[in-house]
Amino acid sequence: MKNLGLFFLLLACVGLESCKKDQNSKDIETVKVEAEKPISIACYRALYENDTIELKINTLKGDKITGDMVMKIFEMPEKKGKIEGKFHGDTLFVDYTFIQGTYDKKVFKNPMAILKKESELILGSGKIETYLGRSYFAKDTPIDFEKVKYKFRTVDCVDK
Repeated sequence: MKNLGLFFLLLACVGLESCKKDQNSKDIETVKVEAEKPISIACYRALYENDTIELKINTLKGDKITGDMVMKIFEMPEKKGKIEGKFHGDTLFVDYTFIQGTYDKKVFKNPMAILKKESELILGSGKIETYLGRSYFAKDTPIDFEKVKYKFRTVDCVDK
């Protein structure tokens, strides 16, 4: 009976160890994706009255897009964060994950749609809905790229 209990204890330890190894391999895959070298890097800036948005886009394998965005909107805290998404035709759909000002305890995540028109990028506006804590563009309302504030122009990338 004592040997049977020892056998089950050993079996449980082996099972837990194999789960731990699986978790470590997932962590390693995540690090690989984050460390993936971009195929191309492009920087953009949009100006509207007293507002400035700076955008850096990294194009990765498989048409994945990552990057950084800083939004300096007049009389509002600065928004600084990361974008991640993909092109669908000539429109880039990304999730913008950011913090506002210096308060880094709360992280926000918003969807964005950016139309590529020749060398210009146009930040679209549309109706956003939230379901189960996830925000997305409403399927029944088109995204407007005509009456917009922010049109991005290409600028030289400056590492900070």
